[in-house]
Amino acid sequence: MAEESFQERTEQATPRRRQEAREKGNVAKSREIPSVLVLLISLLVFHFTSQWMLGEFFGFMRFFFGHASELRLTDNGVSYLFFMVLKFLAGVLFPVMLGVFVAALLGNFLQIGFLWTTEPLTPKFDRLDPFKGFKRLFSIQSFAELLRSILKILIVGYVAYLTVKHRYQQLPGLVVLDVSDILKFSMMVSFDILYRTCWVLLVLAILDYGFQRWQYEKDLRMSKQEIKDEFKQREGDPLIKARIRKMQREIARRRMMEAVPKADVVITNPTHLAVALQYGAGETMRAPKVVAKGAGFLSTKIRDVAKKHGVPLVENKPLAQTLYKGVEIGEEIPEALYKAVAEVLAYVYRLKHPEKWGRAIKRLPAARAER
Repeated sequence: MAEESFQERTEQATPRRRQEAREKGNVAKSREIPSVLVLLISLLVFHFTSQWMLGEFFGFMRFFFGHASELRLTDNGVSYLFFMVLKFLAGVLFPVMLGVFVAALLGNFLQIGFLWTTEPLTPKFDRLDPFKGFKRLFSIQSFAELLRSILKILIVGYVAYLTVKHRYQQLPGLVVLDVSDILKFSMMVSFDILYRTCWVLLVLAILDYGFQRWQYEKDLRMSKQEIKDEFKQREGDPLIKARIRKMQREIARRRMMEAVPKADVVITNPTHLAVALQYGAGETMRAPKVVAKGAGFLSTKIRDVAKKHGVPLVENKPLAQTLYKGVEIGEEIPEALYKAVAEVLAYVYRLKHPEKWGRAIKRLPAARAER
């Protein structure tokens, strides 16, 4: 078992392994995609609603200062003022909050679909171990995260620099502009920087998701022994299943051998095949049926049991081969064999019961067809 634990994980994860990992909340996910979508959608909401938000803000300020003399610094007055400001902020910021909520849901749904699990919320006390925390802090994965963060900052900073560089010649002209025009220019440049940065961050987030997907598939790989163990758990131990099948075959063979003494005739090949037929047990039987058949050693056993109980043996090589290959145990013979089997049964009944064989043969389908 010690050698099995060090086997290389070279095999792709099985569907069951993937399902178990998903139920535990272990999925391929990049934290950058929801963040970028939140920033991008928030920026778009601000872009299309900024004029409305600014108008609402100025309207509220005019209302507030126009009725400032009516306010009283009492408990009721302060409570009224607090809820009024809260109501205004909730109404103005509702489009932004809605956009952030939709972006967060969309960013996770695009990556992992719908997933509901409480496994990540389960307390794990091993995370409180300071030694393990120190190892995670200075692990290779943490170092890689640091490098990606530095690279992202450098790329975003370079994009912002290029954006401002194109506006650099317009900066001296701001000294002669009004405050409102300066604010408009600042907002326009800020929006341009954020807009370009968002698209760069989106590309980086997609690349990060590809890396996380690759890392997830690598961590989820299984060794050949793990696949074998999973197969045993799902399907059962092959040795136990083989033993069960062997026992089932023995039980079926025992039942088949118990039916041989009740047969009317055993048709042989003469030594390799043996097929036992039963027909005269009851008046309701529509056609003869095969109650036992076998080849090789089992054929010898069937013949021995038949001889012991006085069941006639009839050698008919073509009929034995046809019955053995085409008719299963418990099935009636096909109509094409009615005549051949009727001749065999007529011969058997004539030997065993001379006084009854004519009446029995009349019940055979082949005899009725001839009549």
